[in-house]
Amino acid sequence: MKKLYRKMAELLQNKESFAVATIFDQTGSAPRTAGAKMVVRSDGSIIGSVGGGRLEADARKLAREVLASGKLLLQPFDLAGRDAAEMDMICGGQGEILIDFISAADKYNVQIYEAAAACMERREKAWLITAFHNGRDNMGEMRQQCLVKRDGSLVGKFAGDADFLAKLVTGPAKISIHAEVLDEQRLVVEPIRQAGTVYIFGAGHVSQKIAPLSESVGFNTIVLDDRTDYANRARFPEVAEVRVIPDFQGCVPGLSVDEDSYLVIVTRGHLHDKTVLEQALRTRAGYIGMIGSRTKRDKIYQALREAGFNAGDLARVYSPIGLKIEAETPEELAVSIVGELIKVRAEQENAKGK
Repeated sequence: MKKLYRKMAELLQNKESFAVATIFDQTGSAPRTAGAKMVVRSDGSIIGSVGGGRLEADARKLAREVLASGKLLLQPFDLAGRDAAEMDMICGGQGEILIDFISAADKYNVQIYEAAAACMERREKAWLITAFHNGRDNMGEMRQQCLVKRDGSLVGKFAGDADFLAKLVTGPAKISIHAEVLDEQRLVVEPIRQAGTVYIFGAGHVSQKIAPLSESVGFNTIVLDDRTDYANRARFPEVAEVRVIPDFQGCVPGLSVDEDSYLVIVTRGHLHDKTVLEQALRTRAGYIGMIGSRTKRDKIYQALREAGFNAGDLARVYSPIGLKIEAETPEELAVSIVGELIKVRAEQENAKGK
Protein backbone atom coordinates (compact mmCIF):
# COMPACT_ATOMS: atom_id res chain seq x y z
CA MET A 1 0.00 0.00 0.00
CA LYS A 2 2.89 2.36 0.71
CA LYS A 3 4.13 2.05 -2.87
CA LEU A 4 0.61 2.57 -4.20
CA TYR A 5 0.17 5.90 -2.39
CA ARG A 6 3.60 7.03 -3.52
CA LYS A 7 2.71 6.14 -7.11
CA MET A 8 -0.57 8.09 -6.86
CA ALA A 9 1.35 11.11 -5.59
CA GLU A 10 3.80 10.81 -8.47
CA LEU A 11 1.01 10.61 -11.05
CA LEU A 12 -0.55 13.79 -9.69
CA GLN A 13 2.82 15.54 -9.61
CA ASN A 14 3.14 14.63 -13.31
CA LYS A 15 -0.29 16.17 -14.01
CA GLU A 16 -1.97 12.81 -14.64
CA SER A 17 -5.51 12.24 -13.36
CA PHE A 18 -6.70 8.71 -12.58
CA ALA A 19 -9.52 6.68 -11.06
CA VAL A 20 -9.05 4.69 -7.86
CA ALA A 21 -11.24 1.78 -6.78
CA THR A 22 -11.54 0.91 -3.08
CA ILE A 23 -13.42 -2.04 -1.54
CA PHE A 24 -15.16 -1.67 1.77
CA ASP A 25 -17.57 -3.85 3.69
CA GLN A 26 -21.30 -3.24 3.75
CA THR A 27 -22.59 -6.03 5.97
CA GLY A 28 -20.27 -5.94 8.97
CA SER A 29 -18.69 -9.33 8.22
CA ALA A 30 -15.61 -7.82 6.65
CA PRO A 31 -14.06 -9.55 3.64
CA ARG A 32 -10.32 -10.00 3.70
CA THR A 33 -10.10 -7.66 0.73
CA ALA A 34 -11.76 -4.72 2.53
CA GLY A 35 -9.51 -1.70 1.98
CA ALA A 36 -7.95 -3.11 -1.19
CA LYS A 37 -7.18 -0.42 -3.77
CA MET A 38 -6.59 -0.31 -7.49
CA VAL A 39 -5.57 2.69 -9.59
CA VAL A 40 -6.87 2.78 -13.17
CA ARG A 41 -5.04 5.14 -15.53
CA SER A 42 -6.45 6.79 -18.63
CA ASP A 43 -4.66 4.28 -20.88
CA GLY A 44 -6.46 1.41 -19.10
CA SER A 45 -3.41 0.15 -17.22
CA ILE A 46 -3.76 -0.60 -13.52
CA ILE A 47 -1.66 -0.33 -10.38
CA GLY A 48 -2.62 -2.51 -7.45
CA SER A 49 -5.56 -4.90 -7.29
CA VAL A 50 -9.00 -5.34 -5.73
CA GLY A 51 -8.71 -9.11 -5.76
CA GLY A 52 -9.02 -10.18 -9.38
CA GLY A 53 -11.90 -12.05 -10.97
CA ARG A 54 -15.19 -10.56 -12.06
CA LEU A 55 -15.18 -7.77 -9.48
CA GLU A 56 -11.87 -6.41 -10.70
CA ALA A 57 -13.03 -6.61 -14.33
CA ASP A 58 -16.23 -4.74 -13.43
CA ALA A 59 -14.24 -2.15 -11.48
CA ARG A 60 -12.02 -1.45 -14.48
CA LYS A 61 -15.07 -0.97 -16.67
CA LEU A 62 -16.67 1.42 -14.17
CA ALA A 63 -13.37 3.27 -13.79
CA ARG A 64 -13.45 4.14 -17.49
CA GLU A 65 -16.87 5.74 -16.92
CA VAL A 66 -15.51 7.68 -13.96
CA LEU A 67 -12.53 8.89 -15.98
CA ALA A 68 -14.89 10.11 -18.69
CA SER A 69 -17.40 11.81 -16.36
CA GLY A 70 -15.08 13.07 -13.65
CA LYS A 71 -17.56 11.91 -10.99
CA LEU A 72 -17.22 9.12 -8.48
CA LEU A 73 -19.39 6.00 -8.35
CA LEU A 74 -20.45 3.87 -5.41
CA GLN A 75 -21.31 0.37 -6.60
CA PRO A 76 -22.71 -2.48 -4.46
CA PHE A 77 -21.65 -6.00 -5.33
CA ASP A 78 -22.96 -9.41 -4.40
CA LEU A 79 -20.68 -12.20 -5.53
CA ALA A 80 -21.56 -15.85 -5.14
CA GLY A 81 -20.05 -19.26 -5.74
CA ARG A 82 -16.81 -19.21 -7.66
CA ASP A 83 -16.61 -15.40 -7.78
CA ALA A 84 -16.84 -15.16 -4.00
CA ALA A 85 -14.26 -17.89 -3.49
CA GLU A 86 -11.81 -16.16 -5.82
CA MET A 87 -12.21 -12.95 -3.82
CA ASP A 88 -11.82 -14.65 -0.41
CA MET A 89 -15.22 -13.25 0.54
CA ILE A 90 -17.76 -14.51 3.04
CA CYS A 91 -21.53 -14.10 3.41
CA GLY A 92 -22.05 -14.29 -0.34
CA GLY A 93 -19.32 -11.77 -1.09
CA GLN A 94 -21.43 -8.68 -0.36
CA GLY A 95 -19.92 -5.25 -0.12
CA GLU A 96 -19.46 -1.95 -1.90
CA ILE A 97 -16.75 -0.55 -4.12
CA LEU A 98 -16.04 3.16 -4.36
CA ILE A 99 -14.55 4.36 -7.64
CA ASP A 100 -13.31 7.90 -7.30
CA PHE A 101 -11.93 10.38 -9.82
CA ILE A 102 -8.69 11.97 -8.64
CA SER A 103 -8.02 15.08 -10.69
CA ALA A 104 -4.49 16.37 -11.14
CA ALA A 105 -5.98 19.82 -11.79
CA ASP A 106 -7.10 20.03 -8.16
CA LYS A 107 -4.19 21.37 -6.12
CA TYR A 108 -5.60 19.82 -2.97
CA ASN A 109 -5.33 16.31 -4.43
CA VAL A 110 -1.61 16.80 -4.96
CA GLN A 111 -1.21 17.91 -1.35
CA ILE A 112 -3.42 15.12 0.05
CA TYR A 113 -1.76 12.21 -1.73
CA GLU A 114 1.75 13.52 -1.19
CA ALA A 115 0.95 13.78 2.52
CA ALA A 116 -0.64 10.31 2.54
CA ALA A 117 2.44 8.79 0.91
CA ALA A 118 4.70 10.56 3.39
CA CYS A 119 2.61 9.30 6.33
CA MET A 120 2.87 5.74 5.03
CA GLU A 121 6.63 6.04 4.57
CA ARG A 122 7.10 7.50 8.05
CA ARG A 123 4.57 5.00 9.45
CA GLU A 124 2.47 7.81 10.86
CA LYS A 125 -1.23 7.27 11.39
CA ALA A 126 -3.69 9.35 9.33
CA TRP A 127 -7.18 9.10 7.84
CA LEU A 128 -8.32 9.80 4.30
CA ILE A 129 -11.85 11.19 4.37
CA THR A 130 -14.02 11.19 1.23
CA ALA A 131 -17.45 12.84 1.43
CA PHE A 132 -20.04 12.75 -1.35
CA HIS A 133 -23.74 13.23 -1.96
CA ASN A 134 -25.82 10.20 -1.07
CA GLY A 135 -28.25 10.40 -4.00
CA ARG A 136 -27.80 8.06 -6.96
CA ASP A 137 -28.82 10.72 -9.50
CA ASN A 138 -26.17 13.19 -8.45
CA MET A 139 -23.44 10.88 -7.18
CA GLY A 140 -20.19 12.74 -6.83
CA GLU A 141 -21.78 16.15 -6.36
CA MET A 142 -20.48 17.99 -3.30
CA ARG A 143 -17.52 15.63 -3.27
CA GLN A 144 -14.70 16.66 -1.00
CA GLN A 145 -11.67 14.93 0.38
CA CYS A 146 -9.06 15.59 3.02
CA LEU A 147 -6.39 13.87 5.08
CA VAL A 148 -6.54 14.07 8.87
CA LYS A 149 -3.21 13.47 10.60
CA ARG A 150 -2.71 11.94 14.00
CA ASP A 151 -2.12 15.35 15.60
CA GLY A 152 -5.49 16.53 14.26
CA SER A 153 -4.08 18.73 11.50
CA LEU A 154 -5.82 18.63 8.15
CA VAL A 155 -4.42 18.46 4.62
CA GLY A 156 -6.76 19.62 1.89
CA LYS A 157 -10.09 21.36 2.29
CA PHE A 158 -13.11 20.00 4.14
CA ALA A 159 -16.32 21.80 5.05
CA GLY A 160 -17.73 19.46 7.66
CA ASP A 161 -18.07 18.63 11.32
CA ALA A 162 -14.75 19.47 12.93
CA ASP A 163 -15.65 17.48 16.04
CA PHE A 164 -16.20 14.35 13.96
CA LEU A 165 -12.84 14.74 12.27
CA ALA A 166 -11.14 15.29 15.62
CA LYS A 167 -12.55 12.02 16.97
CA LEU A 168 -10.83 10.08 14.21
CA VAL A 169 -7.42 10.44 15.82
CA THR A 170 -8.54 8.12 18.61
CA GLY A 171 -10.31 5.62 16.37
CA PRO A 172 -9.19 2.16 15.25
CA ALA A 173 -7.38 1.72 11.94
CA LYS A 174 -10.32 0.17 10.12
CA ILE A 175 -12.04 1.34 6.95
CA SER A 176 -15.61 2.49 7.63
CA ILE A 177 -18.49 4.37 6.08
CA HIS A 178 -20.83 6.82 7.76
CA ALA A 179 -24.23 8.04 6.55
CA GLU A 180 -25.02 11.66 7.35
CA VAL A 181 -28.79 11.78 6.87
CA LEU A 182 -29.34 15.50 7.45
CA ASP A 183 -27.20 16.71 4.59
CA GLU A 184 -27.56 13.52 2.54
CA GLN A 185 -23.84 12.84 2.59
CA ARG A 186 -21.81 9.71 3.08
CA LEU A 187 -18.33 9.71 4.51
CA VAL A 188 -15.79 7.02 3.71
CA VAL A 189 -13.06 6.91 6.36
CA GLU A 190 -9.87 5.09 5.37
CA PRO A 191 -6.91 4.60 7.68
CA ILE A 192 -3.58 5.57 6.12
CA ARG A 193 -1.30 3.34 8.05
CA GLN A 194 1.03 0.43 7.59
CA ALA A 195 -0.53 -2.72 8.99
CA GLY A 196 2.66 -3.38 10.94
CA THR A 197 6.17 -4.43 9.99
CA VAL A 198 7.33 -7.96 10.70
CA TYR A 199 11.09 -8.40 11.13
CA ILE A 200 12.05 -12.07 10.76
CA PHE A 201 15.47 -12.81 12.22
CA GLY A 202 16.78 -15.90 10.47
CA ALA A 203 16.23 -17.05 6.90
CA GLY A 204 15.92 -20.79 7.38
CA HIS A 205 13.19 -23.19 6.30
CA VAL A 206 10.67 -22.00 8.91
CA SER A 207 11.21 -18.38 7.87
CA GLN A 208 10.57 -19.37 4.26
CA LYS A 209 7.08 -20.44 5.27
CA ILE A 210 6.41 -17.51 7.62
CA ALA A 211 7.43 -14.73 5.22
CA PRO A 212 4.93 -15.18 2.36
CA LEU A 213 2.10 -15.84 4.80
CA SER A 214 2.96 -12.72 6.79
CA GLU A 215 3.06 -10.64 3.62
CA SER A 216 -0.25 -12.07 2.40
CA VAL A 217 -2.13 -10.84 5.49
CA GLY A 218 -0.93 -7.28 5.16
CA PHE A 219 2.29 -7.09 7.14
CA ASN A 220 5.30 -5.32 5.67
CA THR A 221 7.79 -8.20 5.97
CA ILE A 222 11.58 -7.92 6.26
CA VAL A 223 13.89 -10.95 6.53
CA LEU A 224 17.37 -10.66 8.06
CA ASP A 225 20.23 -13.18 8.14
CA ASP A 226 24.02 -13.18 7.95
CA ARG A 227 24.15 -15.85 5.24
CA THR A 228 23.90 -14.69 1.63
CA ASP A 229 22.95 -18.16 0.41
CA TYR A 230 19.89 -18.01 2.68
CA ALA A 231 18.95 -14.33 2.70
CA ASN A 232 18.22 -13.68 -0.95
CA ARG A 233 15.35 -12.94 -3.33
CA ALA A 234 15.38 -16.42 -4.81
CA ARG A 235 14.28 -17.81 -1.43
CA PHE A 236 12.09 -14.86 -0.43
CA PRO A 237 10.53 -13.37 -3.59
CA GLU A 238 7.35 -12.04 -1.96
CA VAL A 239 8.62 -9.99 0.97
CA ALA A 240 9.18 -6.24 1.09
CA GLU A 241 12.89 -6.58 1.82
CA VAL A 242 15.67 -9.10 2.41
CA ARG A 243 18.72 -7.89 4.33
CA VAL A 244 22.10 -9.56 4.64
CA ILE A 245 23.62 -8.43 7.93
CA PRO A 246 27.24 -8.83 9.12
CA ASP A 247 26.04 -10.80 12.15
CA PHE A 248 23.17 -10.80 14.64
CA GLN A 249 25.11 -8.77 17.18
CA GLY A 250 23.93 -5.17 16.88
CA CYS A 251 21.38 -5.94 14.15
CA VAL A 252 18.31 -4.47 15.91
CA PRO A 253 19.28 -0.89 16.86
CA GLY A 254 19.56 0.14 13.21
CA LEU A 255 15.96 -0.88 12.48
CA SER A 256 12.93 1.40 12.68
CA VAL A 257 11.30 -0.52 15.52
CA ASP A 258 8.23 0.94 17.24
CA GLU A 259 4.87 -0.18 18.64
CA ASP A 260 3.79 -1.33 15.17
CA SER A 261 6.79 -3.63 14.80
CA TYR A 262 6.64 -7.41 15.23
CA LEU A 263 9.95 -9.16 15.91
CA VAL A 264 10.03 -12.87 15.04
CA ILE A 265 13.19 -14.60 16.27
CA VAL A 266 13.81 -17.85 14.38
CA THR A 267 17.58 -17.96 13.92
CA ARG A 268 19.63 -21.12 13.48
CA GLY A 269 20.82 -21.40 17.08
CA HIS A 270 20.23 -20.59 20.74
CA LEU A 271 23.11 -18.13 20.97
CA HIS A 272 21.84 -16.11 18.02
CA ASP A 273 18.30 -16.16 19.46
CA LYS A 274 19.61 -14.83 22.79
CA THR A 275 21.64 -12.16 21.03
CA VAL A 276 18.60 -10.89 19.10
CA LEU A 277 16.23 -11.16 22.07
CA GLU A 278 18.53 -9.13 24.29
CA GLN A 279 18.44 -6.32 21.72
CA ALA A 280 14.69 -6.70 21.06
CA LEU A 281 13.83 -6.20 24.74
CA ARG A 282 15.41 -2.74 24.59
CA THR A 283 12.95 -1.64 21.90
CA ARG A 284 9.29 -0.52 21.95
CA ALA A 285 8.25 -3.41 19.67
CA GLY A 286 4.58 -4.34 19.91
CA TYR A 287 5.41 -8.03 19.62
CA ILE A 288 8.49 -10.11 20.35
CA GLY A 289 8.33 -13.84 19.66
CA MET A 290 11.06 -16.48 19.92
CA ILE A 291 10.97 -20.02 18.60
CA GLY A 292 12.10 -22.98 20.67
CA SER A 293 11.18 -25.28 23.51
CA ARG A 294 10.43 -24.15 27.04
CA THR A 295 13.73 -25.67 28.17
CA LYS A 296 15.66 -23.56 25.67
CA ARG A 297 13.60 -20.50 26.55
CA ASP A 298 14.22 -20.88 30.28
CA LYS A 299 17.99 -21.13 29.76
CA ILE A 300 17.98 -17.95 27.68
CA TYR A 301 15.76 -16.18 30.22
CA GLN A 302 18.14 -17.11 33.04
CA ALA A 303 21.08 -15.67 31.12
CA LEU A 304 19.12 -12.47 30.46
CA ARG A 305 18.18 -12.14 34.13
CA GLU A 306 21.87 -12.35 34.98
CA ALA A 307 22.41 -9.58 32.41
CA GLY A 308 19.97 -7.33 34.27
CA PHE A 309 16.56 -7.97 32.69
CA ASN A 310 13.61 -8.49 35.02
CA ALA A 311 10.44 -10.56 34.99
CA GLY A 312 8.46 -7.71 33.44
CA ASP A 313 10.86 -7.52 30.52
CA LEU A 314 10.66 -11.25 29.86
CA ALA A 315 6.86 -11.25 30.14
CA ARG A 316 6.77 -9.30 26.86
CA VAL A 317 8.11 -12.32 24.97
CA TYR A 318 5.85 -14.83 23.23
CA SER A 319 7.78 -18.04 23.69
CA PRO A 320 7.36 -20.72 22.63
CA ILE A 321 6.20 -18.65 19.68
CA GLY A 322 2.85 -19.16 17.95
CA LEU A 323 -0.68 -20.16 18.81
CA LYS A 324 -1.12 -23.53 20.52
CA ILE A 325 -2.35 -25.65 17.61
CA GLU A 326 0.03 -28.60 18.04
CA ALA A 327 2.07 -27.40 15.05
CA GLU A 328 4.96 -29.60 13.96
CA THR A 329 5.90 -29.00 10.32
CA PRO A 330 7.41 -25.69 9.08
CA GLU A 331 4.12 -24.97 7.32
CA GLU A 332 2.11 -25.57 10.49
CA LEU A 333 4.54 -23.51 12.56
CA ALA A 334 4.16 -20.65 10.09
CA VAL A 335 0.38 -20.77 10.43
CA SER A 336 0.61 -20.73 14.24
CA ILE A 337 3.12 -17.85 14.25
CA VAL A 338 1.31 -15.65 11.74
CA GLY A 339 -1.96 -16.45 13.47
CA GLU A 340 -0.47 -15.09 16.68
CA LEU A 341 0.73 -11.97 14.85
CA ILE A 342 -2.79 -11.37 13.52
CA LYS A 343 -4.27 -11.88 16.99
CA VAL A 344 -1.85 -9.45 18.63
CA ARG A 345 -2.37 -6.87 15.88
CA ALA A 346 -6.15 -7.04 16.29
CA GLU A 347 -5.91 -6.76 20.08
CA GLN A 348 -3.67 -3.72 19.82
CA GLU A 349 -5.96 -2.02 17.30
CA ASN A 350 -9.00 -2.71 19.47
CA ALA A 351 -7.21 -1.27 22.49
CA LYS A 352 -6.32 1.88 20.56
CA GLY A 353 -9.92 2.24 19.47
CA LYS A 354 -11.34 2.26 23.01
